[in-house]
Amino acid sequence: MKVSVLGLGYVGCVSAACLSEMGNTVVGLDVDPRKLAPLAKGESPIVEPGLGERIRKGVDGGLLSVTEDYERAVMNTEISLVCVGTPSSETGSPNLAYTERVCQQIGEVIGKKDAFHTVVFRSTIPPGTVETRLIPILEEVSGKKEGRDFGVCFNPEFLREASAVRDFYHPPKIVIGERTPGSKAGDALAELCSPIEAPLVRTDLRIAEMVKYADNCFHALKVCFANEIGTLGKALGISDTHEVMEIFCLDTQLNLSPYYLKPGFAFGGSCLPKDLRAIVRMCQEHDVESPVLSAAMRSNEVHIQRAVELVRATGKRKIGVLGMSFKAETDDLRESPIVQVVGTLIGKGYELSIYDRNISWEALFGSNLGFLEHELPYAETLKADTVGEVIDRSEVLVVANASEEFRDVPERMRPDQILIDLVRIVDDFSTAAGEYVGISW
Repeated sequence: MKVSVLGLGYVGCVSAACLSEMGNTVVGLDVDPRKLAPLAKGESPIVEPGLGERIRKGVDGGLLSVTEDYERAVMNTEISLVCVGTPSSETGSPNLAYTERVCQQIGEVIGKKDAFHTVVFRSTIPPGTVETRLIPILEEVSGKKEGRDFGVCFNPEFLREASAVRDFYHPPKIVIGERTPGSKAGDALAELCSPIEAPLVRTDLRIAEMVKYADNCFHALKVCFANEIGTLGKALGISDTHEVMEIFCLDTQLNLSPYYLKPGFAFGGSCLPKDLRAIVRMCQEHDVESPVLSAAMRSNEVHIQRAVELVRATGKRKIGVLGMSFKAETDDLRESPIVQVVGTLIGKGYELSIYDRNISWEALFGSNLGFLEHELPYAETLKADTVGEVIDRSEVLVVANASEEFRDVPERMRPDQILIDLVRIVDDFSTAAGEYVGISW
């Protein structure tokens, strides 16, 4: 394919070199002559293993050239990859000035072009940017319509410095965000990426934009988590904190897995809150700062309050709660987050109905009973015997754990009812007979 790469920084240089090595004719564009001069001679302007020889091979073979002329770059290619930087502004927001300027330049050329052109944004940008800021610029400047005269995609990159060439050819995934499923632009980008073996996901623009932030923020979180565990371990006299984390990483069922990585309700139960409080206390006792670990409990409390606010926002007073234990198929009420929600609502005068088939209120004992008596002493008077009874009594239904018997509740609810789903009991929200509200989806 004929490809233009707009912006020859780190991502742009690697993309241009590797795409030319794959047999594409690539024109790289940048306005900085300090980047263009070495590239024109077949030299890399940045240090990256394996990049220099690929640039030299592309230039010598006539598949890679560079220019500062937008018309030459866009007019003579069928797909443009926008790889300009989005540095932080003083407020912390990304500076989109470079991206918007490139859109204006591309739009001017597209306006003169007869053939369909595909514009692919690779820069990290906030979700909604392509739809609300970049496409309007392209349409206004070109006088043409996205989807008909030209197409736009978002394709996040997953390149790490010092291994970027390898990462280009072996990415963990290829994500194509497009405005319309199965778009012509998405097809063109999928064709360009077809020699690369990796899971291909075609999704909407905002999901693709958010994926990049989710990736990078999780990577940052992992670094901070490991450093806090290591620092505390050193203060506690542990001989090798690397070994601690090596053993930690052996767990691919929970630690290194998709488990716990889906939006849902707050954590609870007998282990996580207790042990999190304990390790934060250990950090305090040994004068070890632990902002990440310390913030986890606060984050959980905010999420519990978020559930309360969703109920209050309905303006209804009769609330039915389905599931009281902290997770399905258990009777463990200890630190169950829904118990805190129910307690708050009772304190504010709401009328509650509660159902959980796994909890025998009369048979509660030990710490389970102690927690309930402390947090919700009148819980037994609120109980219902069936799911149907809760549905009949309530204006708002709150699904608080993922028990199988709650999966048909969206279909059983009345049209005048509101369902607040804290656990994503269904993926197809259209099955709800009334109004459906997810806590974070």
